[in-house]
Amino acid sequence: MGVYTDIQVGVRQDFKPRGRTYATVGFETLTPYWLDVEGAAFLSTQGELLGRLEASYDLRLTNRLILQPRAELNFAAQDTLATRVGSGLSNAELGLRLRYEIRREFAPYIGVSWDRKVGRTADYARAQGEGVVDKSVVFGVRSFF
Repeated sequence: MGVYTDIQVGVRQDFKPRGRTYATVGFETLTPYWLDVEGAAFLSTQGELLGRLEASYDLRLTNRLILQPRAELNFAAQDTLATRVGSGLSNAELGLRLRYEIRREFAPYIGVSWDRKVGRTADYARAQGEGVVDKSVVFGVRSFF
């Protein structure tokens, strides 16, 4: 791991569709050409192993206005009917956010997101009468101290 890499350890709690608690180990790194990459592994109290890989890139339109394409892939090591997650790649999310940095530490954003369930996860969703594709508008504030 490089000088621009952080290792993270913690706990994750899911509430729906079935409550699960996970031990979490992850990383965050800035690769050459300023690609921000994050990954995490989650091990539940039920023995389920999940993984997540995210990447984003900041395209500066002006000094304060930033367009950020994003991608997130979620994986599972096994089929879990209780949480309706299938093994392998379970879903992919692509998004685009437009952020205005009032200060570097405080930046409101608005964006769009497209999420697609795949494989057995999509089969579980169809069996419940749910769709496998989701589109949404997101907004929020990015901040740090």
